[in-house]
Amino acid sequence: MILCKDKKFYQTAARLAGFIALQNVIVCFVGLVDNIMIGAYSQDALSGVALANQVQFLLQMIMNGVGEGMAVIAAQYWGTRRTQPIRRVLAIALDAAVLLGLIFLAVAQFFPAQVLGLLTTDAGAIGEGVTYMRIVSFSYVFFGAGMVLNSAQRSIENVRVGMVASLFGLVVNIALNWMLIFGHLGLPRMGAAGAALATLIARIVEFGVSAVYTYRIDKKLAVALRDFVKISRDMLKDFVRIAVPVMLSGANWGIAQGIQTSILGHMGSSAIAANSIANSLFQVVSVLAFGLGNASSVMIGKAVGSDDLDRLKGYVNSLQLMFLGVGAATGLVLFSLKDVVLGFYAVTPEAMQLARSFMNVLSITVVGSAYQVSCLTGIVRGGGNTKFVFYNDLVFQWIIVLPLSMLAAFVWKLSPVAVFFCLKSDQLSKCIVAVWQVNSYRWVKKVTRDSEK
Repeated sequence: MILCKDKKFYQTAARLAGFIALQNVIVCFVGLVDNIMIGAYSQDALSGVALANQVQFLLQMIMNGVGEGMAVIAAQYWGTRRTQPIRRVLAIALDAAVLLGLIFLAVAQFFPAQVLGLLTTDAGAIGEGVTYMRIVSFSYVFFGAGMVLNSAQRSIENVRVGMVASLFGLVVNIALNWMLIFGHLGLPRMGAAGAALATLIARIVEFGVSAVYTYRIDKKLAVALRDFVKISRDMLKDFVRIAVPVMLSGANWGIAQGIQTSILGHMGSSAIAANSIANSLFQVVSVLAFGLGNASSVMIGKAVGSDDLDRLKGYVNSLQLMFLGVGAATGLVLFSLKDVVLGFYAVTPEAMQLARSFMNVLSITVVGSAYQVSCLTGIVRGGGNTKFVFYNDLVFQWIIVLPLSMLAAFVWKLSPVAVFFCLKSDQLSKCIVAVWQVNSYRWVKKVTRDSEK
């Protein structure tokens, strides 16, 4: 196996992955603290917020598709050191993010109970979820626009601004959660509504930090007002061709995750709470694995855009070994920390035991997740082939995972732990596809233009 021997490659990978992982730690830590605080308030509130966050998760996945699709194009232009095309595609992505945020805001304001009713029949959880969703939905536009701005900065190898924005959001969110959920410092005890208000204010702060940096400090990506209105036709075609499959992949994943939550939700409040607890810890400890995947997308895209194909094979081989190593380490950390984290929650013994079992499952499947997700969304998508991941997810989610899990839950009447394993089984089986696709090199596609109209 040919491995990369260039020290600069490993230094760049470590720097990008480290900053992205640190940003993701901060973002996920906000979610974990939210989870712990609201879990200490009541189990109904925890379940309701977890369900409401499935709507934001769907939005996040679609917004992530907007940002990542834009970043595939931007990273290849960054390989040629051309920033004007990057600003043009960023303007299109920001327009899309604002439109999507407004659509989700409208749904959350007018149909919250109907949406949450698709995920569970637990009246207590739905009531708390509606309260949370109606407030937090005002953050959707700021959340989406901030994600896109940070993706653009990451595509030009500037990963600090996203980390700083998330750090500000973390401090604001934790402080306001403490004050508003429990009613400290003379403020009212608001429960789920307090958590939502804290999140809204934190999202506004995060967006503000990213916007100030982009327009006041480092203006390489400062999009002119005319670019929001007068859109480049060629760039719009490229965005639709490259970014829309990533958006559809994100939407597919978000919908599938919502259905997965619904399957567990119909197995009782304890299963909902256990899933929320397990996934909150999983998101925190897996940040390095997925940060390395995001870093590989930028590095692969830059190499393809600059026609630096001679080193590509060494890059790809080295990255695959790194994905596996980080995945194994992540599984060990998750297994080791589960009992420590569970001690912070005030949930029923049944929910506690389910959460422990769910974490055991995740400590195994995360090895597959770290490899296949990073290979497919990092290397394959970063190299210019954005359609393959979409088609691959469609097959695994809708033909294999969801039908199998529904049979396990509602026909075979298996335990929540067995159903949870079925829901996560594709993280291992997708590795076979990832090995074949990555090492075929059919994903190398140049998406830059010499000029745009």
